[in-house]
Amino acid sequence: MRRPLVAGNWKMNGTRKSVVELIDGIKGGLGHHPAVEVLVCPPALFIDSVASQLKGSEIRLGAQNVCQSTAPGAFTGELSASMLQEFDCCYVIVGHSERRHIYGESDKLIAERLAAAVAGEVTPVLCIGELLETRENGTTEQAIAQQLDAVLKLENGVELLRQSVLAYEPVWAIGTGKTASPEQAQEVHAFIRAYLAKYDETLANGVRILYGGSVNATNAADLFSMPDIDGGLIGGASLKVNDFVAICKAAG
Repeated sequence: MRRPLVAGNWKMNGTRKSVVELIDGIKGGLGHHPAVEVLVCPPALFIDSVASQLKGSEIRLGAQNVCQSTAPGAFTGELSASMLQEFDCCYVIVGHSERRHIYGESDKLIAERLAAAVAGEVTPVLCIGELLETRENGTTEQAIAQQLDAVLKLENGVELLRQSVLAYEPVWAIGTGKTASPEQAQEVHAFIRAYLAKYDETLANGVRILYGGSVNATNAADLFSMPDIDGGLIGGASLKVNDFVAICKAAG
């Protein structure tokens, strides 16, 4: 049985004051929530303070990116998996569409980041998804397969994905107010499992696949009711206490 996971990606948002208020609100609103794993991924500057606030809480802490190098060195602006571990970060987002399309991160680099996270015992949340033009020309599955292949073709690719979480995020539905229908999202999630099954059925059945793309308190329950959707990677709604708590409860 795959335990649902709801992850809040705060992106480049927050102040010292708002972060304290947000964490306090989420903790108070959720209470005890054994059916759902809840994760927050603040900007790097706030990881330390959020880690302190979460001590004794069931809420997990993650980061928004990780360096592809496992060793210290000349990687200005990057964070290693070992650094993240020092602050109790147990997850890290890799390959988010904004990293791919704004900062030009390649499938190869993203696969290297994922491998570095696993080597550092931090669970990667690998984001995969298609642009609007890709969906409109009917090549969504090819795009998803290419992004997965970057990891699967590594020497230990199956094992790396076995220690990862996947997040399907249709790029056309991120921050646009548009959301894939539950049926559209389920179709892609089912494809991902079928594609992984070609390599390893246990991996395909066991890996958690989140949906990310304008999930909100209104549509979360319908999305999470789909058999292959195991929770959500939440953007804007994760910055609103009531919305995020409602989404987390919808997953359980």
